[in-house]
Amino acid sequence: MQQLSPQDASFVYMESNETPMQIGGLYLYDPSTAPKGEPTEDQFLAFYDERLHQAPMLRHKLVRVPFDADYPYWIEDASFDLEYHIRRIALPKPADWDTLNTIAARIFARPLDMNRPLWEVYVIEGLDNLKGIPKGAYAVLTKMHHAIVDGASGMQMIELLHDLKPKPAPVPPPTKPWRGEVAPSDYELMARSGLNHAMNPWRFAETLGKQLRSGPLDISGALDSMAGLRKAGFRAIPKTRFNGPVTPQRVVGSVNFDLAQVRKMRKAVKGATVNDAVLCICGGGIRRYLSAKSELDGDSLVAMAPVNLRATDESADGGNQVSALFVPIGTQVNDPIERLATITQSTSASKAVTNAIGARAMTDYSKFVPAFTAAMGARLMSSMAAEAQPAFNISITNVPGPQVPLYSMGSKLITSLGLGPISQGMGLIMPITSYCGELNVAFTACRSMIPDPDFFVQCLEEAFEEFADATLD
Repeated sequence: MQQLSPQDASFVYMESNETPMQIGGLYLYDPSTAPKGEPTEDQFLAFYDERLHQAPMLRHKLVRVPFDADYPYWIEDASFDLEYHIRRIALPKPADWDTLNTIAARIFARPLDMNRPLWEVYVIEGLDNLKGIPKGAYAVLTKMHHAIVDGASGMQMIELLHDLKPKPAPVPPPTKPWRGEVAPSDYELMARSGLNHAMNPWRFAETLGKQLRSGPLDISGALDSMAGLRKAGFRAIPKTRFNGPVTPQRVVGSVNFDLAQVRKMRKAVKGATVNDAVLCICGGGIRRYLSAKSELDGDSLVAMAPVNLRATDESADGGNQVSALFVPIGTQVNDPIERLATITQSTSASKAVTNAIGARAMTDYSKFVPAFTAAMGARLMSSMAAEAQPAFNISITNVPGPQVPLYSMGSKLITSLGLGPISQGMGLIMPITSYCGELNVAFTACRSMIPDPDFFVQCLEEAFEEFADATLD
């Protein structure tokens, strides 16, 4: 048994039919590089079965403590059935991008079965009419609960399923046979809960000691940094169409840009990063979209951007180890260069606040919040979020990917797009990924908030073109 961290458990507590807390991706492959063409169903099953021991979380089943008296546990699912988790479907012909995005949104909108290991994979065939994609291609859609992985650990999972050459590399055998676990009784779970609560004072003292040895929290620095953040444009957060009640229906979409060009564009402002340039493109696209709806506010929308807190030796760890930056994305600024400058100043100030407070320390202390309080708080926040003043408007997560070709079962990965969770009061998330010189800006949204995803894509494309034109030498 392995207990979930408070951060992992928070996604379990936030789970609902309207807001399933899962992340994933849509990966498109060209089977012409595979010796035997597109893999069969048996080959897919054998491929995953061979690698299961390298990703233990894929056989983990959730067990909740009665009354949420303590944080849940993972156990090895003794009834694990690989065939349940890997599914195969074919799209009606002629299937274009709209068809693929629609089916991907419908699949991703369905909650996972919380009584089984929390992941599913869909192999999607019939992709012979996708612009820019060779005929005969197939797609793989992944769904994994956010309690299992975050963006960074999810990328590690994807790397396990790919090779650098068409011929798969040998997979190291497991060091010991896998065995399922008998689910603990309610009595055993409550007994563990009592022991954990009894040990918490000593654990708190140990955590506090580590913090004091590494230095006290820089409160004055945090206050100075917050003042800098306000100076950089962090003012009232407007309530937009993305900050209301969320329905169970989803839309997804994406657009690709040249990564080298984005790297060049960010040099228009000294100190700007590629991530700042991406935020500038997103801010410009959202500005265009809201302006077309006559809903543009005078204050900037604020994006929540997850920040990976893993140390180098924790890169392969599953679960969630993230903090967050809250960054104005310049939707009130028309000129793209001025918007980039505003964003660059805002991200610097937001990073200073996070560093001064000590994000890793705050996550360490969160483990001492009682599970019942955390669960009640998550449910209360979810019920109130749709009507409350938003803490941020959207989420934008940027997880850099490999810049060399990848292969899965011999099939070359052509492109991919990220899929992410939305929540009550925050109905738009934009996962950003990169692969082989290509930057993919994707989005997952509530269908009632973005009923016209093709137009949203157009707004992002126009924002990129305007930004690129403004940075021409």
